[in-house]
Amino acid sequence: MKKWSLKSLYLGFDDPKYSEDLNQLDQLILEINSQSVDFDNYDQKERKLVKYLENEMLLEALIDKLYHFASLTSSVESTNQEANKMVNLLQTKLTQLTKISTLFTNWMKDYPNLEEDIAHNDFLKEHQFYLNEVKDHAGHLLSTELEVMLAKLRQTGSSSWGRLQSLLTSTLDVEYDGKIITLSEVRNLATDKDPEVRKKAYEAELNAYKKIEDSVAFALNSIKGEVNTVSKARNFDSPLAEALNKSRMKSETLEAMQSAVKEYYGIFRKYLQRKAELLGHKNGLPFYDLFAPIGKNDTSFTIEEANAYILKNFKTFSNSLHDLAKRAFDEEWVDYTPRKGKRGGAFCANMHVIKESRVMTNFTGSFSDMITLSHELGHAYHGEAIFKESVLNSSYTMPVAETASTFCETIVNNAAIKDVTTKEEKIFLLESSLQDYTQVVVDIMSRFIFEKSVFEGREKTVFDAKELKELMLDAQKQTYGDGLDENLLHPYMWICKPHYYSGGLSYYNFPYTYGLLFAKGLYAKYLEDKEAFVKIYDDLLAATGQMQVEEVAALAGIDVTKKEFWVSSLELLKKDIELFLELTE
Repeated sequence: MKKWSLKSLYLGFDDPKYSEDLNQLDQLILEINSQSVDFDNYDQKERKLVKYLENEMLLEALIDKLYHFASLTSSVESTNQEANKMVNLLQTKLTQLTKISTLFTNWMKDYPNLEEDIAHNDFLKEHQFYLNEVKDHAGHLLSTELEVMLAKLRQTGSSSWGRLQSLLTSTLDVEYDGKIITLSEVRNLATDKDPEVRKKAYEAELNAYKKIEDSVAFALNSIKGEVNTVSKARNFDSPLAEALNKSRMKSETLEAMQSAVKEYYGIFRKYLQRKAELLGHKNGLPFYDLFAPIGKNDTSFTIEEANAYILKNFKTFSNSLHDLAKRAFDEEWVDYTPRKGKRGGAFCANMHVIKESRVMTNFTGSFSDMITLSHELGHAYHGEAIFKESVLNSSYTMPVAETASTFCETIVNNAAIKDVTTKEEKIFLLESSLQDYTQVVVDIMSRFIFEKSVFEGREKTVFDAKELKELMLDAQKQTYGDGLDENLLHPYMWICKPHYYSGGLSYYNFPYTYGLLFAKGLYAKYLEDKEAFVKIYDDLLAATGQMQVEEVAALAGIDVTKKEFWVSSLELLKKDIELFLELTE
């Protein structure tokens, strides 16, 4: 069982360096807070501004190490109380900076002649986007006293509810075929070759959720209720408006993308109906067969084989992408396999302070698992580009966060399809891609509809588990339509997806669609001029922490506010679906 190494951070919580950095954090918090007296006037304003930013950079470096060590440990050892307590402790410590942060932001709102100071100060010039964004955020701040209280209350509110969902799902016992397995393990059986295994796994998964549905429903209601209250107090029209603001994304961009997506529901439903026919279903595809393999491919991958295949194909794009992935494998950045207490899914954590990333997957050897690994390594490559920038310029938003990951998926997927020698293998690989496209376009839209319904409903009521299941089923019916069997949907998708359980990050769904379709558009640009594109691509990734998403896209000559761009990307997916329909006639 291959696990990641965290030695680049610390050897453990008993590492003297961890205690030393924790003490340094306390001292830095005191020093930053002592600057509060500076923000009641604008005397020597440039000096005060530089000093505050320098302290912010020191703080980011310390938190980057301390928090990542605790949270990464907790993600694969959910019952590790030392890690869980440290996550909570660090979050509590950061609330001590809420007052000074609020004072600084309000001070920036009326900062006189900011552009003049930036113009003649190279350090401020480097952080111009960051400073202008701080000024913009000032318009959505509460009073200093309320911001401090809110930061503290969140530790016993949305943050705790989110940890509860993670704990319950990562430790849930699933009774399957006479034995107890984890939620991640039973969900992985959705890709099994045996139809009875897939069906039994689906039924076992749904039955297991009954044990935690009421508790997780409380968590979801509490988080969404908190977000509604805070969002309104911050003068946002809705949590969606706040999410778009945090995404540095215009509403026109989201509307253009979703409008295009709705027009393409029909072609996805044709794919699902054909898959249902191939599997012997008459009323659409049952949810448990969404990830059923079609075609023939007896290949499974060991970890070493998956790594080698990824390296070979990453090299076709650039040496820098290949070298990043090789470093990740050689230096043990990846925690690969599922086990009890390890959270489900996959993620990548970029750590600016040590210029390294860590990847978590639940790898079992399938083709899909290899694609997931390439996806997360794309996030790591994005990190490499960002690590060259100041830490204050390194925070990129949700929509562009999925750009490099989806691009890397496309590289490996396309290579795999070219490598096959038989029709059945081509069908298998093509359909594997269509599974992913359907999730990122159709299923993501159902998740968006569900979350929007919960936010709007929480203005008037509290949902019980039964009502949440009904909302999820309705959302799936709206998007999947007759592509799925309406009697065999997945009413519990709100329990197993961690994206819903954050008080500070709502609507983590549409960015996946953005990432897929934007990456497809970028890949088309790459095919037009491979040699010139690599530098454009690297520069684009590096700029994601310092631009609106529309400005980032413009670097590649793309206008994402226009529906036409999204249609052109969806047409690429449509061609793959049409090829699948042709091959399976």
